Amino acid sequence: MTAPPKPTKAEIQSCIGQTMHDVIAPDLKVLFCGINPSLYSAAVGHHFARPGNRFWPTLYAAGFTPRLYSPAEDGDLLKLGYGITNIADPATARADELTLEDLRTGQRQLTEKVLHYKPRVLAVLGVSAYRTAFSQPKTGMGLQAETIGETAIWILPNPSGLNAHYQLPELAVVYRELLEACKPN
Repeated sequence: MTAPPKPTKAEIQSCIGQTMHDVIAPDLKVLFCGINPSLYSAAVGHHFARPGNRFWPTLYAAGFTPRLYSPAEDGDLLKLGYGITNIADPATARADELTLEDLRTGQRQLTEKVLHYKPRVLAVLGVSAYRTAFSQPKTGMGLQAETIGETAIWILPNPSGLNAHYQLPELAVVYRELLEACKPN
């Protein structure tokens, strides 16, 4: 497993407002959608790279990946039929630094992206951001009644280490529910 090079504090701080590339292709099984890039991720150029983020261990524990991937291997998810994007583009130290306009603009851009690439499932990682960005204040976890075109929407807990409501074992269970739902009958 390769780790991205560790950025300096100055390099991390210089990434405020920067954007990141999507890991995306047409017809994915699942397009995982974070809230927005962390400054750390923007500094190293890989998704969910901030130390303490549990995205990669959760994907492995849930069965999405055959082994524990490093953030530097985010592009390898495409070979498995998975991708990564975000609701909002600008990198911030914390997701709560995003404005309502950041989230609403991001929702419109995300909708266009999903309509273009047509993943089977859009898995939004964070119920609060989804509620705000999509104007769905009562939404809960799991499969949603709404779709984007033919793409199903599934809400999962945010894997950030700051999300104390879910520890790795609980994250693995709810992510595995999505994996099981995606398997052909």
